[in-house]
Amino acid sequence: MQFRTLEQLAAQSYEKNMTIGQYMLAQQSTESGRSSEQEFATMSAYYGVMREAVERGLSIDTTSRSGLTGRDAQRVMAYGAEQELNLGEAAGEAMAYALAVSEVNASMGRIIATPTAGSCGIIPGVFLSCQKRFGWTDEKMVYGLFAAGAIGYVIANNSFVSGAEGGCQAEVGSAIGMAAGALTELRGGTQEQAVHAVGLALKNTLGLICDPVGGLVEIPCIIRNGFGAVTALAAADMALAGVRSIIPSDEVISVMLEVGSSMPEKHRETAQGGLAQTPTGRKIMRDLRMKPEAEET
Repeated sequence: MQFRTLEQLAAQSYEKNMTIGQYMLAQQSTESGRSSEQEFATMSAYYGVMREAVERGLSIDTTSRSGLTGRDAQRVMAYGAEQELNLGEAAGEAMAYALAVSEVNASMGRIIATPTAGSCGIIPGVFLSCQKRFGWTDEKMVYGLFAAGAIGYVIANNSFVSGAEGGCQAEVGSAIGMAAGALTELRGGTQEQAVHAVGLALKNTLGLICDPVGGLVEIPCIIRNGFGAVTALAAADMALAGVRSIIPSDEVISVMLEVGSSMPEKHRETAQGGLAQTPTGRKIMRDLRMKPEAEET
């Protein structure tokens, strides 16, 4: 890739008179040696998996093997059909879709890691709900995924996307930033606005620990995906309104690296701290260990 920072990404795509998504597609094609058509087809297939995960999460029994989670997306959708959501219909739907994909993941269904399995619901939640709302084509959404991928590439190469390395700020935080920046572009924002959206989103998740109860990607991971989708919508709206990340987004990414590097190991996906070590969290861990092997398979 010819870019390493968000500033370079924005400047180079602007100079080429391309959107970030278009520029990333061209860069990916050059990097892989595959044609742009081949790369686009691959990403289009990924988007199909995301759509399938949303649909499954809203229609099937997503109870996880542990029995700890499942069907919360359906509960949110049912409640929204009967009562006015505090978030409003659009944000509520994005939240429900994000929960749906995360629950499919927890129940061993097929998802796309964006950028990880622990944060797999945020981008599909934002993208599928906004596509439905605004009537966007699949082609437009696939370019959006390339934009999200470009943002994720920068974050991964300058900080973390792994909870084991940098806490949940690295997983959920990165996904929120990727979704917010891409959505800003999808809504017609400039490259500069898209980059500001990333910084606005990431600043809101700095220091978020990774503390999976029982060591499973369920509690609090699934709920954080739902909240993450809503945060991405808010960050995009702020950026489109002209709100700027006063601390440049690339510097925010550097802070994520600093914070994650200093985070205690017990708060980095080890289940040795945080919610995992509350009295209830420890009880869940004990109960899971006592489960007969036959029930877990």
